[in-house]
Amino acid sequence: MDLKNDYVFKRIFGRTGNEDITKSLLTSIIPDKIEKIKLDSNPITEKDWLDDKIGILDIRAELNNNIVCNIEMQICDKNNIEKRLLFYWSKMYIQGIHQGEDYDELKRTIVILISDYNLKRLNEIPECITKWNVREQKYGQVILTDVLEIYIIELNKLDNDLLKNNYKLKSWLYFIKNSEVLKNMRSEEDIKEIKKAEKILEDISADEHERWLAEMRLKYIRDKKAIEDFGYDKGYEQGIKKKQEEMVKKLKERDMNVKFIEEVTGLTKEEIEKIK
Repeated sequence: MDLKNDYVFKRIFGRTGNEDITKSLLTSIIPDKIEKIKLDSNPITEKDWLDDKIGILDIRAELNNNIVCNIEMQICDKNNIEKRLLFYWSKMYIQGIHQGEDYDELKRTIVILISDYNLKRLNEIPECITKWNVREQKYGQVILTDVLEIYIIELNKLDNDLLKNNYKLKSWLYFIKNSEVLKNMRSEEDIKEIKKAEKILEDISADEHERWLAEMRLKYIRDKKAIEDFGYDKGYEQGIKKKQEEMVKKLKERDMNVKFIEEVTGLTKEEIEKIK
């Protein structure tokens, strides 16, 4: 199965018991030495897998008891992904403090996006991985705070080969992008956690129910994307029409005359009379 499918991705990296796999991936991305990792163990129902709840298939982990981390796998281009990442970050950040606690209790929060498409805003950056902080505009080397970190990984930039000094990250990303490609990259530096993840991927690929769940999730993503794409062409027009109809109904409820409704909505008398 395709590891870029967010169900499959979470099945491997987000399941309790696979902490060593997730830890290996994270240590190849962030500079921290991870001594302890705790994965979010909230159960996910099959309904959730086919639903559109925000973040339901993201991976959430707590590192060293003082860092919270979110990992998201995306295969479809989201035009608002930057805002979505900040939303995830802010939501996780504020959840780290309870009423009456001091701001010092807020935990460092890291959000990681792995995308199977290129972000338009990053077209001029050749590296496949970028790290984002809050920095001063003139003095870019000055970071305002270390509590916010966002990593963006674009799998399509892997072939730029700018990761030659980070074999571990390069191996993980090739495995995620296409596990078959990784098999041709075997070396003495093979990573045991990747081998374990590969075995899990093989096992769930052979499981009929797991394959069905992954296929249903992919179908849901594709259908949703098709609807969104259609919406760019037709949605605006349909949305305006719906709002006009709602407005006409409200104005009729207030016994407004047709002439006034025509002026407010821009609809003709015939169109207004058809709306019940």
